[in-house]
Amino acid sequence: MCCPKPAPPPPPVAAEMEKGRIIQGRGGLYTVRDEAGQGFVLRAKNKFRRANITPLVGDNVDFTPGRGEEHGWIEEIHPRRSYCLRPPVANITQLVITLAPEPVPDLLLVDKLLVFSFHQRIEPVLAVNKADLDPDMPGEIEQAYRGAGVKTLALSAQTGDGLEGLRRAMAGHITCFAGQSGVGKSTLIAALTGEDLETGEISQRIRRGRQTTRHISLIEKKGLQVLDTPGFSLLDLPEEMPPEDLRQDYPDFAHFAHQCRFAPCLHDREPGCAVDQAAREGKIDTGRLERYRQLLSQAQDNWRERYD
Repeated sequence: MCCPKPAPPPPPVAAEMEKGRIIQGRGGLYTVRDEAGQGFVLRAKNKFRRANITPLVGDNVDFTPGRGEEHGWIEEIHPRRSYCLRPPVANITQLVITLAPEPVPDLLLVDKLLVFSFHQRIEPVLAVNKADLDPDMPGEIEQAYRGAGVKTLALSAQTGDGLEGLRRAMAGHITCFAGQSGVGKSTLIAALTGEDLETGEISQRIRRGRQTTRHISLIEKKGLQVLDTPGFSLLDLPEEMPPEDLRQDYPDFAHFAHQCRFAPCLHDREPGCAVDQAAREGKIDTGRLERYRQLLSQAQDNWRERYD
Protein backbone atom coordinates (compact mmCIF):
# COMPACT_ATOMS: atom_id res chain seq x y z
CA MET A 1 0.00 0.00 0.00
CA CYS A 2 1.46 3.33 -1.10
CA CYS A 3 1.96 6.10 1.35
CA PRO A 4 -0.26 9.14 0.70
CA LYS A 5 1.50 12.07 -0.98
CA PRO A 6 2.25 14.92 1.38
CA ALA A 7 0.04 17.93 0.93
CA PRO A 8 1.73 20.77 -1.02
CA PRO A 9 2.89 23.71 1.11
CA PRO A 10 0.47 26.60 1.24
CA PRO A 11 1.30 29.49 -1.08
CA PRO A 12 3.14 32.39 0.56
CA VAL A 13 0.88 35.07 1.88
CA ALA A 14 1.43 38.29 -0.02
CA ALA A 15 2.27 41.21 2.21
CA GLU A 16 -0.32 43.93 2.16
CA MET A 17 0.80 47.25 0.72
CA GLU A 18 1.02 50.22 3.05
CA LYS A 19 1.30 53.95 2.47
CA GLY A 20 4.14 56.18 3.63
CA ARG A 21 6.59 58.93 2.75
CA ILE A 22 10.28 58.67 1.99
CA ILE A 23 12.18 60.54 4.71
CA GLN A 24 15.74 59.56 3.72
CA GLY A 25 17.58 57.84 0.91
CA ARG A 26 21.15 56.60 0.99
CA GLY A 27 23.08 53.93 -0.92
CA GLY A 28 20.04 52.48 -2.69
CA LEU A 29 18.10 52.10 0.58
CA TYR A 30 15.15 54.30 1.45
CA THR A 31 13.71 55.00 4.87
CA VAL A 32 9.93 55.32 4.67
CA ARG A 33 7.70 56.43 7.53
CA ASP A 34 4.18 55.03 7.46
CA GLU A 35 0.98 56.79 8.48
CA ALA A 36 1.39 55.56 12.06
CA GLY A 37 4.91 57.01 12.33
CA GLN A 38 6.80 53.71 12.07
CA GLY A 39 9.95 53.62 9.93
CA PHE A 40 10.87 50.97 7.35
CA VAL A 41 14.06 50.47 5.33
CA LEU A 42 13.16 49.58 1.74
CA ARG A 43 14.57 49.04 -1.70
CA ALA A 44 13.03 50.32 -4.93
CA LYS A 45 11.60 47.84 -7.43
CA ASN A 46 13.61 47.44 -10.65
CA LYS A 47 10.69 48.83 -12.65
CA PHE A 48 11.59 52.33 -11.48
CA ARG A 49 15.15 52.00 -12.80
CA ARG A 50 13.83 50.70 -16.13
CA ALA A 51 11.47 53.69 -16.31
CA ASN A 52 14.34 56.06 -15.37
CA ILE A 53 12.54 57.10 -12.17
CA THR A 54 14.49 57.69 -8.96
CA PRO A 55 12.58 57.72 -5.66
CA LEU A 56 13.10 61.04 -3.87
CA VAL A 57 12.90 62.21 -0.30
CA GLY A 58 9.40 63.62 0.09
CA ASP A 59 7.79 61.09 -2.26
CA ASN A 60 4.51 59.54 -1.15
CA VAL A 61 4.71 55.82 -1.84
CA ASP A 62 2.97 52.47 -1.55
CA PHE A 63 5.26 49.80 -0.11
CA THR A 64 5.40 46.26 1.24
CA PRO A 65 7.32 45.83 4.51
CA GLY A 66 10.13 43.29 4.71
CA ARG A 67 10.09 40.09 6.75
CA GLY A 68 12.68 39.53 9.46
CA GLU A 69 16.06 40.80 8.25
CA GLU A 70 14.83 41.27 4.68
CA HIS A 71 14.25 44.73 3.28
CA GLY A 72 10.81 45.59 1.99
CA TRP A 73 10.01 47.17 -1.36
CA ILE A 74 8.75 50.47 -2.69
CA GLU A 75 5.93 49.39 -5.00
CA GLU A 76 4.45 52.65 -6.32
CA ILE A 77 5.35 56.36 -6.28
CA HIS A 78 2.40 58.72 -6.18
CA PRO A 79 2.25 61.72 -8.55
CA ARG A 80 4.46 64.57 -7.34
CA ARG A 81 3.14 68.01 -6.50
CA SER A 82 6.58 69.58 -7.02
CA TYR A 83 9.97 68.29 -8.06
CA CYS A 84 13.56 69.45 -7.84
CA LEU A 85 16.51 67.66 -9.40
CA ARG A 86 19.25 69.42 -7.44
CA PRO A 87 18.85 68.82 -4.59
CA PRO A 88 16.64 65.80 -5.42
CA VAL A 89 13.44 66.29 -3.40
CA ALA A 90 9.72 66.05 -4.10
CA ASN A 91 6.45 67.51 -2.85
CA ILE A 92 7.80 70.69 -1.28
CA THR A 93 4.93 73.09 -0.56
CA GLN A 94 6.97 75.93 0.96
CA LEU A 95 10.46 77.34 0.39
CA VAL A 96 11.99 79.45 3.17
CA ILE A 97 14.61 81.52 1.36
CA THR A 98 17.07 82.47 4.06
CA LEU A 99 19.29 85.56 4.04
CA ALA A 100 21.51 87.20 6.63
CA PRO A 101 23.69 90.32 6.95
CA GLU A 102 26.67 87.95 6.83
CA PRO A 103 27.56 86.53 4.37
CA VAL A 104 26.69 89.43 2.06
CA PRO A 105 23.28 88.62 0.54
CA ASP A 106 23.27 87.13 -2.95
CA LEU A 107 20.04 88.62 -4.29
CA LEU A 108 20.53 86.99 -7.69
CA LEU A 109 20.29 83.62 -5.93
CA VAL A 110 17.18 84.86 -4.10
CA ASP A 111 15.60 85.75 -7.44
CA LYS A 112 16.49 82.33 -8.90
CA LEU A 113 14.88 80.66 -5.90
CA LEU A 114 11.76 82.77 -6.33
CA VAL A 115 11.59 81.80 -10.02
CA PHE A 116 11.86 78.16 -8.95
CA SER A 117 9.11 78.65 -6.35
CA PHE A 118 6.66 80.37 -8.65
CA HIS A 119 7.42 77.94 -11.50
CA GLN A 120 6.69 74.94 -9.24
CA ARG A 121 3.76 76.62 -7.43
CA ILE A 122 5.60 76.49 -4.11
CA GLU A 123 4.89 79.18 -1.52
CA PRO A 124 8.04 81.25 -0.89
CA VAL A 125 8.93 83.06 2.34
CA LEU A 126 11.89 85.40 2.79
CA ALA A 127 13.52 84.91 6.21
CA VAL A 128 16.19 87.37 7.30
CA ASN A 129 18.20 85.54 9.96
CA LYS A 130 20.69 87.31 12.29
CA ALA A 131 18.48 90.39 11.90
CA ASP A 132 19.94 91.78 15.13
CA LEU A 133 23.23 92.39 13.24
CA ASP A 134 21.51 94.80 10.82
CA PRO A 135 18.03 95.93 11.95
CA ASP A 136 17.48 97.81 8.66
CA MET A 137 17.98 94.81 6.40
CA PRO A 138 14.55 93.14 6.83
CA GLY A 139 12.79 96.37 5.83
CA GLU A 140 15.01 96.78 2.79
CA ILE A 141 14.33 93.22 1.65
CA GLU A 142 10.60 93.62 2.24
CA GLN A 143 10.54 96.79 0.17
CA ALA A 144 12.44 95.18 -2.72
CA TYR A 145 10.11 92.17 -2.91
CA ARG A 146 6.80 93.67 -1.82
CA GLY A 147 5.48 93.75 -5.39
CA ALA A 148 6.14 90.03 -5.76
CA GLY A 149 3.76 89.32 -2.87
CA VAL A 150 6.39 87.49 -0.83
CA LYS A 151 6.23 87.56 2.97
CA THR A 152 9.40 88.79 4.70
CA LEU A 153 10.20 87.76 8.28
CA ALA A 154 12.92 89.18 10.55
CA LEU A 155 14.31 86.66 13.02
CA SER A 156 17.31 85.34 14.89
CA ALA A 157 18.04 81.68 15.53
CA GLN A 158 20.40 82.70 18.33
CA THR A 159 18.03 84.94 20.32
CA GLY A 160 14.78 83.25 19.28
CA ASP A 161 13.28 86.53 18.03
CA GLY A 162 10.74 85.98 15.25
CA LEU A 163 10.84 82.18 15.40
CA GLU A 164 7.23 81.87 16.49
CA GLY A 165 6.10 83.82 13.41
CA LEU A 166 8.13 81.52 11.18
CA ARG A 167 6.72 78.48 12.96
CA ARG A 168 3.16 79.70 12.25
CA ALA A 169 4.04 80.31 8.59
CA MET A 170 5.38 76.74 8.29
CA ALA A 171 2.33 75.04 9.79
CA GLY A 172 0.75 72.56 7.38
CA HIS A 173 3.60 72.73 4.87
CA ILE A 174 6.46 70.51 3.82
CA THR A 175 9.13 73.17 4.08
CA CYS A 176 12.57 73.38 2.53
CA PHE A 177 15.16 75.95 3.65
CA ALA A 178 17.31 77.44 0.89
CA GLY A 179 19.96 80.10 0.63
CA GLN A 180 23.67 80.71 0.82
CA SER A 181 25.88 78.62 3.04
CA GLY A 182 26.49 80.29 6.37
CA VAL A 183 23.17 82.14 6.69
CA GLY A 184 22.07 79.79 9.46
CA LYS A 185 19.65 77.38 7.78
CA SER A 186 20.68 74.38 9.88
CA THR A 187 20.70 76.50 13.04
CA LEU A 188 17.16 77.68 12.28
CA ILE A 189 15.98 74.12 11.67
CA ALA A 190 17.56 73.03 14.96
CA ALA A 191 15.91 75.91 16.84
CA LEU A 192 12.50 75.13 15.34
CA THR A 193 12.54 71.34 15.62
CA GLY A 194 15.04 70.55 18.37
CA GLU A 195 16.93 68.38 15.86
CA ASP A 196 20.67 68.84 16.39
CA LEU A 197 22.10 69.36 12.91
CA GLU A 198 25.70 69.87 11.92
CA THR A 199 26.38 73.55 11.34
CA GLY A 200 29.30 75.46 9.88
CA GLU A 201 31.09 78.67 10.65
CA ILE A 202 31.64 81.74 8.52
CA SER A 203 35.13 81.92 7.08
CA GLN A 204 36.66 85.08 8.53
CA ARG A 205 38.97 85.39 5.53
CA ILE A 206 36.37 85.32 2.77
CA ARG A 207 33.19 85.99 4.82
CA ARG A 208 31.39 83.10 3.17
CA GLY A 209 29.74 80.10 4.71
CA ARG A 210 31.04 76.57 4.46
CA GLN A 211 28.53 73.95 3.32
CA THR A 212 28.05 71.36 6.06
CA THR A 213 24.80 69.49 5.32
CA ARG A 214 25.50 66.34 3.29
CA HIS A 215 22.42 64.10 3.21
CA ILE A 216 18.79 64.94 2.54
CA SER A 217 16.31 64.01 5.24
CA LEU A 218 12.75 64.88 6.17
CA ILE A 219 12.46 65.97 9.79
CA GLU A 220 9.04 65.70 11.45
CA LYS A 221 9.22 67.31 14.87
CA LYS A 222 7.08 69.65 16.96
CA GLY A 223 4.29 69.67 14.39
CA LEU A 224 6.61 70.75 11.56
CA GLN A 225 7.79 68.94 8.44
CA VAL A 226 11.18 70.23 7.30
CA LEU A 227 13.49 68.99 4.57
CA ASP A 228 17.13 69.41 5.52
CA THR A 229 18.76 69.72 2.10
CA PRO A 230 22.23 70.49 0.78
CA GLY A 231 22.57 72.10 -2.62
CA PHE A 232 20.02 74.89 -2.54
CA SER A 233 22.83 77.44 -2.42
CA LEU A 234 23.58 76.56 -6.08
CA LEU A 235 20.58 76.73 -8.37
CA ASP A 236 20.44 77.17 -12.13
CA LEU A 237 17.47 78.10 -14.26
CA PRO A 238 15.73 75.15 -15.95
CA GLU A 239 17.57 74.55 -19.22
CA GLU A 240 14.32 73.81 -21.02
CA MET A 241 12.71 77.13 -20.01
CA PRO A 242 11.91 79.32 -23.05
CA PRO A 243 13.26 82.83 -22.32
CA GLU A 244 9.84 84.42 -22.75
CA ASP A 245 8.49 82.26 -19.91
CA LEU A 246 10.79 83.83 -17.32
CA ARG A 247 8.67 87.00 -17.01
CA GLN A 248 5.70 84.88 -15.92
CA ASP A 249 7.54 84.10 -12.68
CA TYR A 250 7.79 87.81 -11.79
CA PRO A 251 4.41 88.75 -10.31
CA ASP A 252 5.71 92.26 -9.52
CA PHE A 253 5.87 92.90 -13.29
CA ALA A 254 2.37 91.63 -14.08
CA HIS A 255 0.52 94.83 -13.11
CA PHE A 256 2.48 96.84 -15.68
CA ALA A 257 3.22 94.31 -18.42
CA HIS A 258 -0.11 94.69 -20.20
CA GLN A 259 0.72 98.38 -20.78
CA CYS A 260 3.86 97.61 -22.82
CA ARG A 261 3.82 98.98 -26.38
CA PHE A 262 4.80 95.67 -27.96
CA ALA A 263 3.54 92.17 -27.27
CA PRO A 264 5.24 90.02 -26.35
CA CYS A 265 7.63 92.28 -24.45
CA LEU A 266 10.59 90.71 -22.65
CA HIS A 267 11.12 93.88 -20.54
CA ASP A 268 14.67 94.10 -21.83
CA ARG A 269 14.81 97.81 -22.69
CA GLU A 270 12.33 97.56 -25.57
CA PRO A 271 10.76 100.89 -26.64
CA GLY A 272 7.60 101.61 -24.70
CA CYS A 273 8.24 98.96 -22.02
CA ALA A 274 5.89 99.77 -19.14
CA VAL A 275 7.90 97.61 -16.72
CA ASP A 276 11.04 99.63 -17.48
CA GLN A 277 9.05 102.84 -16.97
CA ALA A 278 7.65 101.57 -13.65
CA ALA A 279 11.19 100.87 -12.42
CA ARG A 280 12.29 104.41 -13.34
CA GLU A 281 9.33 105.75 -11.39
CA GLY A 282 10.19 103.65 -8.31
CA LYS A 283 7.15 101.37 -8.66
CA ILE A 284 9.37 98.32 -9.23
CA ASP A 285 12.67 97.77 -7.48
CA THR A 286 15.39 98.69 -9.99
CA GLY A 287 17.80 96.04 -8.68
CA ARG A 288 15.13 93.41 -9.15
CA LEU A 289 14.65 94.43 -12.80
CA GLU A 290 18.39 94.44 -13.49
CA ARG A 291 18.79 90.98 -11.99
CA TYR A 292 15.82 89.78 -14.07
CA ARG A 293 17.70 90.91 -17.16
CA GLN A 294 20.76 88.94 -16.04
CA LEU A 295 18.61 85.82 -15.66
CA LEU A 296 16.92 86.54 -19.01
CA SER A 297 20.35 86.61 -20.66
CA GLN A 298 21.18 83.25 -19.02
CA ALA A 299 17.85 81.79 -20.17
CA GLN A 300 18.53 82.98 -23.73
CA ASP A 301 21.99 81.39 -23.70
CA ASN A 302 20.56 78.13 -22.33
CA TRP A 303 17.88 78.10 -24.98
CA ARG A 304 20.35 78.65 -27.82
CA GLU A 305 22.66 75.91 -26.51
CA ARG A 306 20.03 73.34 -25.55
CA TYR A 307 20.84 71.03 -28.48
CA ASP A 308 24.65 71.48 -28.47
